[in-house]
Amino acid sequence: MRIGILTSGGDCAGLNAVILAVVRRAVLGYGWDIVGIRQGTHGLMQDPPQAIDLNDQVNNDGMLRLGGTILGTINKGDPFHYPMPDGTFADHSQEVIDGYHKLGLDALIGIGGDGSMAILHRLAQMGGINLVGIPKTIDNDLAQTEYSVGFTTAVNVAVEALDRLQPTAASHDRIMILEVMGRDAGHIALFAGVAGGADAILIPEMDYDLDALTEHCLNIRKRGRNHALVIVAEAIKRDDGAAVTQGDDGQKVRYGGIGHWLADELGARTGWETRVTVLGHVQRGGTPSPRDRVIASAFGVHAVDLIAQQKFDRVVAWSKRKVVDVAMEDVIVGPRLVDTAGTMVSTAKGLGAYLGHPPTVVRTAKTV
Repeated sequence: MRIGILTSGGDCAGLNAVILAVVRRAVLGYGWDIVGIRQGTHGLMQDPPQAIDLNDQVNNDGMLRLGGTILGTINKGDPFHYPMPDGTFADHSQEVIDGYHKLGLDALIGIGGDGSMAILHRLAQMGGINLVGIPKTIDNDLAQTEYSVGFTTAVNVAVEALDRLQPTAASHDRIMILEVMGRDAGHIALFAGVAGGADAILIPEMDYDLDALTEHCLNIRKRGRNHALVIVAEAIKRDDGAAVTQGDDGQKVRYGGIGHWLADELGARTGWETRVTVLGHVQRGGTPSPRDRVIASAFGVHAVDLIAQQKFDRVVAWSKRKVVDVAMEDVIVGPRLVDTAGTMVSTAKGLGAYLGHPPTVVRTAKTV
């Protein structure tokens, strides 16, 4: 058997641990050949396809600790709607399918988020590609899995930032605002906010009221504390409903800047000196956490076993403390949002954090 593997979408910690697990299980367990495809579907689009043999990586245990992806990745350039130099778009999906067959692959393992999975699923249906998916996204917003590769490391980075901001906030009588990633869902902000003792946690799934948030911060001062910590997901909107963005990359809007807007508003309303830290891509890099290494390893082994069982169009997932696999069509329904009535939200509220209130129009994975 000759198996291809690619990484697609934004990078995150744990991708190389997945690749290592796939190589070891395939080579040591089945005697197969593993081909690494460079730059996701873009590598398959080239003639000849851009790929490398990975069998010699079986003993490279340094990959377990290495951030990023040795294969490279791409988070733009949908082959069905590929941007051309003249500003137009073209369909290059057939080139990707041809690349898979030119490499003589028997199956393909795609590591990606919901957008990447949707594209790969469509390509597989069109081109007879035997596909198995592995979920990765720091936002942890893929349906049908409790954890995705990269999430825990991103949360750890955000918690460390809160731990470092707290003493500075206390030393200078400040409100410290931490802006984290979270394009559609607020899992990073919520988990980090609880673990890092944030006084306010703003996530896309909840509506907030600026007056209520201001009063919450003022009440903290009245109770005798001279500082406050606020964590906010990048996709949070201003109080007038407008998103704060930094332009686009040609195919999708880039969020960012809500922390600075919120700092100006809270500073003016509370009289407190306010500062902002935007973590940005720091959340994606660095050494993967132990949990991400475990999740990545379990996912990689199970993906190879699915190929051995001839079970395709499946995505590995983590559910109830074990690895399972689910139909890909059940994963690409849209982002898995924070449950506003769930344990994490009730825990944060029970600890006294301000989260706002459930929105008037409830968002679901199928309506975004």
